Amino acid sequence: MPDQSLSPDWPASVHPPGSDSFERTAAVWLFDLLPADYRTHGVLRRYPVALSRLARQHLSAVLAAGREGYRTARVDLRGHLPPHALEQVMRAYQAEGRRTAAVLRSVEAVEAALRARDDGEAFEEGA
Repeated sequence: MPDQSLSPDWPASVHPPGSDSFERTAAVWLFDLLPADYRTHGVLRRYPVALSRLARQHLSAVLAAGREGYRTARVDLRGHLPPHALEQVMRAYQAEGRRTAAVLRSVEAVEAALRARDDGEAFEEGA
């Protein structure tokens, strides 16, 4: 029976844990968050928990890069943009930071559900 107590961070397009389509919808959603070339790695299709880990790390790096960009933009872009454009750049950094942080929370929720599912299934070397 699917778990109906989903986190507010749960992505709308991912079916709930316990449903027959949970892993499939989770993988589709996670792949959509990553550069297209990640789809070429069969191991990420076979093991969604590995895909979720990779997506979490990727988004964490994107968030860190955005924070660094925000911290340094005024100095790096001074003299290259008019003041109103620089303010728009800063607002873009803020908006993308909020969006990326929200997506990262959603990835963490999906990853936790995938790991909980895996806790019930013992992985054996060579299986």
